[in-house]
Amino acid sequence: MNPYKMKGRIHSLETFGAVDGPGVRYVVFFHGCPMRCAYCHNPDTWAVKCENEMSAEEIWKRFERNRCFYEDGGLTATGGEPLLQLDFLIELFTLFHKNGVHTCLDTSGICFDESKPELMEKYEQLVCVTDLVMLDIKHIDDEKHRKLTGQSNEKILAFARFLDEHQVPIWIRHVLVPGITDDDEDLQRLGRFIGSLKHVQTLDVLPYHTMGEAKYDKLNLTYPLKGIPTPDKAHVLAKKAQIMKGFSEKV
Repeated sequence: MNPYKMKGRIHSLETFGAVDGPGVRYVVFFHGCPMRCAYCHNPDTWAVKCENEMSAEEIWKRFERNRCFYEDGGLTATGGEPLLQLDFLIELFTLFHKNGVHTCLDTSGICFDESKPELMEKYEQLVCVTDLVMLDIKHIDDEKHRKLTGQSNEKILAFARFLDEHQVPIWIRHVLVPGITDDDEDLQRLGRFIGSLKHVQTLDVLPYHTMGEAKYDKLNLTYPLKGIPTPDKAHVLAKKAQIMKGFSEKV
């Protein structure tokens, strides 16, 4: 009897992901996202509904054909927002985890909700089959986070603490947008928050880029950050130093 009967709404699959966790990754892009980040480069994944549905077993069979390529890597779920399809995500990670494949979740954490006991039981299941979480913290300031994404950061920070309590390895990622997410005081505050977590392994400060602009044009959407330049390497390194300054304080 096949226990993997659920169907996930899948945007696309990538067979050679090199920036989606350790090693070479098989990357599953989930459809649907409640966030509307101004710099999002995958607006085509926002819609909850999609025509392409796949079971965990179907994804596994495709992965297994070339499993030898992923010996030092594994599976990454990204999107969109994978946590929007939590039940299917658990089923997918359970299948891969039981077969010895490293599982990585690339998420904003926006769907986390400590006020719902039934939901929290599912998150307890999820962390048991998740080897790594790449957590995007868009902005540490709640008001600025709302302006940037349309959502509060309260659940995101709570999710980070939940992962830390469950000793799940975390990679923090922060996109540096000139004039929006690069204020020194905010970055130091972000550093202090990261410093309060015990299981953060990596901090990636990523330069904002405009690669998604063409997708907005194709979808007849207005690109929110038109005209904002990509920061140079020196600016990124200087701003990462501000985060590390806050991290060293660990207040």
